[in-house]
Amino acid sequence: MKHVGEVLSLTISTTETRSPMEKHTIFVDTKGIVGDKHYNKDPERSILLTSIDSYLLAKNHSIQIPDHALGENLLIDYNPYKLSPGTRLQIGSAILEISQPCTLCKHLSCIDSKLPKLLKHDRGIFAKVIQKGEIKTGDSIAL
Repeated sequence: MKHVGEVLSLTISTTETRSPMEKHTIFVDTKGIVGDKHYNKDPERSILLTSIDSYLLAKNHSIQIPDHALGENLLIDYNPYKLSPGTRLQIGSAILEISQPCTLCKHLSCIDSKLPKLLKHDRGIFAKVIQKGEIKTGDSIAL
């Protein structure tokens, strides 16, 4: 396994809160992130990985994006957007498999009208859980 980066932050969304909640630790299984509102909805899209590069790209174009506004579950310091579906990552005690690129949401244009075009291929990438486990802020990421 090759170390490629680390987890900068973790967030989940619940049905009780409108804003994503930052967590220090999350638990994942083959249905997704335990406690997340998307748990057991679509295993192929159960976890959204976003690179800090997405936020920096926007900042370099004078667009300020609030923390967690891209909807990520894991914000990481590694750019996974060019990884092929089927590529596996070990993060903490969990193993995730890249499944598909993230599609753009309409809410991005509410932040800035240029944002959807700018982040067309750089918003995030979905992964599914292959091996359940615990993921913590600061955990290393290995290919």
